[in-house]
Amino acid sequence: MVKGILTKREKEVFELLISNLTTKDIARLLNISEKTVRNHISNVMQKLGVKGRSSAVVELLRLNEISL
Repeated sequence: MVKGILTKREKEVFELLISNLTTKDIARLLNISEKTVRNHISNVMQKLGVKGRSSAVVELLRLNEISL
């Protein structure tokens, strides 16, 4: 997989997610619905071929798409 697989918004969502924010917190901060946050997370998990948010985070860190 090449770098840059995330959209700008997906990257924002995951950067907030690893800051230990809830779906509700992320939605409020980005001014989008909780459903939209969950859709972004699901889309990323599908792109990466992983199950679960934590697996997606691990894979994104490994690919240098996000950083802690």
